[in-house]
Amino acid sequence: MNIKYLLLIPVLFPFAAALILNAKPLKNQASRRIFTVAVLALELVFAVYCAVMDSDSLEIVSIAPNLDITLTLDGLGKIFSLLVAFMWLMSGLFSQEYMAREENQGRYYAFLLLSEGSLMFLCFAGNYLTLYLGFEMMTLMSVPLALHSQTEAARRGGMKYLFYSVFGACLGLLGFFTVHTYGTTTTFTPGGVIDAAKAAGHETFLLVAVLLTILGFGAKAGMFPLHSWLPAAHPEAPAGASALLSGVITKAGVLSVIRVVYYQFGPDLIRGTWVQYVWLSLTLITVFLGSMLACKEKQLKKRLAYSTVSQVSYILFGLALLEPTAFTGAILHVVVHSAIKNALFFTAGAVILQTGKKDVRELRGIGKEMPVTMWCFTLCSLGLVGIPPLGGFVSKWYLAQGALETDIPVFSWLGPVILLVSALLTAWYLFSITIAAFFPGADFDYAAIQKREPTLWIILPLILLTAVTFLTGFFPNMITDLVSAIAGTIT
Repeated sequence: MNIKYLLLIPVLFPFAAALILNAKPLKNQASRRIFTVAVLALELVFAVYCAVMDSDSLEIVSIAPNLDITLTLDGLGKIFSLLVAFMWLMSGLFSQEYMAREENQGRYYAFLLLSEGSLMFLCFAGNYLTLYLGFEMMTLMSVPLALHSQTEAARRGGMKYLFYSVFGACLGLLGFFTVHTYGTTTTFTPGGVIDAAKAAGHETFLLVAVLLTILGFGAKAGMFPLHSWLPAAHPEAPAGASALLSGVITKAGVLSVIRVVYYQFGPDLIRGTWVQYVWLSLTLITVFLGSMLACKEKQLKKRLAYSTVSQVSYILFGLALLEPTAFTGAILHVVVHSAIKNALFFTAGAVILQTGKKDVRELRGIGKEMPVTMWCFTLCSLGLVGIPPLGGFVSKWYLAQGALETDIPVFSWLGPVILLVSALLTAWYLFSITIAAFFPGADFDYAAIQKREPTLWIILPLILLTAVTFLTGFFPNMITDLVSAIAGTIT
């Protein structure tokens, strides 16, 4: 078999496993647990194997001249596919205990696997058409995770997520038709594919089209003004699904923006234009707005959702600078934020599971009852704020350095200032939870403390994700060297 056909395995394997999951021998909880964890672990093995393969492409089907569905293995796809596979395994481990008392477990795990396969398809997309199909498929496969509890609030949140995603994909489709008309190919090509001869006289239309496309795919990443689906969908989904929606699926929007800006329209088309200034403005508004709303929010999972609104736009800000150092910081923050936010949502889920408490005002003294869980929360919070030497500090350092190295009026200094203000707000809305958890005060009823630590199914992924937060801080070159090489070819 030609080695490039191995690209199909990480995409098709979760789909096949999802179909098998509802077979009669897997109806009992123990069998389903073993099967799901084994599938997710094997999927990570397949992703690692693809990561060490040489770059290659596989055309699956040709629809018409210059229109085909193609999978491509490149450096960017390798990073995102490894991220997806690892985080899905962590969520699968966490969900074994969290979902044990839930109904419709078979459906939950089936869509967990289907959404992973869809995201793998998106990661390996070799052209715009394949990316668009993967984007839509990923939305449809992940909506049932948001709808799982079937409460009225879950239905509202899930439908809002669906509407925003489909609307964003429609704007992305405008970008596809624009590139197909004015470009030399829809195959992802470093630096862009717009034909100068075809584009002559249509520059304004191209700029409007690329901005609308950024807004469309940016909706999945929670960028203002299409950000409000995040706090609506996250609190109602099971904690394992909330973690993936926040920590990974938002990054599907980031990946789509990268592919469109850096591999289709090209950064030179945007650099120095009003589109870049509008894009930078929207990202900084989102960073500040998300942090402020997180400070005001009292529901724990909703506070973390607003935090995601802010933190993912750190990434988009780095991309909007169209500068190599900032691009490197943006991709590093993709990894760091995914690990941290998954851990924080797992913590929220563990607290809800063990105590039923959902409001941050109810968490006074919880660190005495669940010390390991809350220490993981605290350490990951340090990383999200950007305290050295954790991964969040390194990624934000690259973002600030990239901004300062540009000559973009105002934004070269305003960006780092907004990031610093957001970091201070992040410290407030996360550390206030930690302080109340471990230092409840003299009037706290210490005699009523009960140990409520969850089992290893929850503790293990929490510890592993906390370890990633440290490893990306102590050994960032594992990622930055690869990303810097990619940035040198596309910026």
